[in-house]
Amino acid sequence: MAIRCRPMRPKDVPPCVEIVSRHPFIAPRYGHALEELGPVWLSLLGQDAFRAYVYEDLQDSAPRLLGIGGSAIITDAFLKHAKTPPFFWIGAELTRLVQFGQSPLLSDKQVREANSNGGINLTVWEGAVNVEDMLRPEVSHSFLSTFIEVHRGFLLKEIVGQGSTDDTLAAVLRAGYLYISKKTGEYTETIDKPPDELIREPHLTGLSRDLAPSRMGTWASTLFAYEAPRFRFPAGEQRLLLVSLLGGTDEDLAKELGISLSAVKKTSHSIYERVSACDPELAPPSEEGTSERGKTKKQRLIVYLRDHPEELRPAREN
Repeated sequence: MAIRCRPMRPKDVPPCVEIVSRHPFIAPRYGHALEELGPVWLSLLGQDAFRAYVYEDLQDSAPRLLGIGGSAIITDAFLKHAKTPPFFWIGAELTRLVQFGQSPLLSDKQVREANSNGGINLTVWEGAVNVEDMLRPEVSHSFLSTFIEVHRGFLLKEIVGQGSTDDTLAAVLRAGYLYISKKTGEYTETIDKPPDELIREPHLTGLSRDLAPSRMGTWASTLFAYEAPRFRFPAGEQRLLLVSLLGGTDEDLAKELGISLSAVKKTSHSIYERVSACDPELAPPSEEGTSERGKTKKQRLIVYLRDHPEELRPAREN
C-alpha cells in the first residue's frame, strides 16, 4: 500500500472531523467541543503554528482518506498548564480556547522569532485513523514516521502529546518519548498503568531538548537535531517549495496554491536567485539553456531540501 501525507486543505476538514467523531477513543475526549472542531480548524489553516495534514491511500484509482494528523506550536504558559497535574485532553482544550478567542497558539511572527531564537514548544493536537484502518500496522508506522518528517528541522524545545490508542501509545514510547508522571508532572520511563488503561484518561508523553541526548538513536531524538537555515526563504517561497516536495508540474503548483502560473515562475526564479547567491554549485546562475537543465536544477534543490528541512521551517528572514 502506498500512503501519501500532504497538507490539509479546507475541503478536507469535514471528512477529517468525521474521522475524529467516529474514533472510539478520541471522540469522547472532545464532548461538546467536537461541534466546534471543524470551524476552529478552518480558522487556523494557513497559520504557521497550526500544522495539519492528511494521509491518503493511493492504492486505488482515487486517493482514499486514511486519517488526520495535526500539531500546534504553543506558548510556554500553555505547555506549563498541560504538564501540571491533573492533566486534561489537549485537543478539546485547544478547541475551546481558540473558539473563545483565547488561542495559546503563537502568531506567525512569534513562530518565526521563537524558531530563530530559543526554540518552540510543540503539542500533538490530533492523530486519528479511520476505524476500518486502525489495526493495519503499515498505517500506524506511516503516521509515526511521517510525523517525524513533517516536524524535523524546527528549533525544538519540547514536545508533548497523547496516545489515540493503546498501540500508538506503546509505539511512541518505543520511539523514544517518555511518560510524564500524573503525580509530579516530571518525565519518567515508568508508566503507572498499562497502555490500554492509560488512553481512557488524560495522560501525557513527550520529550525535551535537555533529555533528548539521553534518548540518542531513537526516532524521537531526531526531532531535536537542528541546523540553522542558510537561505532563509520568505514565507511565500517556503510555501511553494513545500508543495514542490510533493511533485507535480508548475501548473499543478499553481492550482494547489491558488496562484497564477506566472506567479509560480516568478517565485521559482526568486528562489533560484537566492540559492545561487549563497551556493552557486547547488543552483548555478541562470543562463540560456534547455528546459532539461532547469529540471535538473529543481531536482537537485528538492533533494537538498529533503535532507535540510530547516530551510522550510518558519524563521526570521534576512
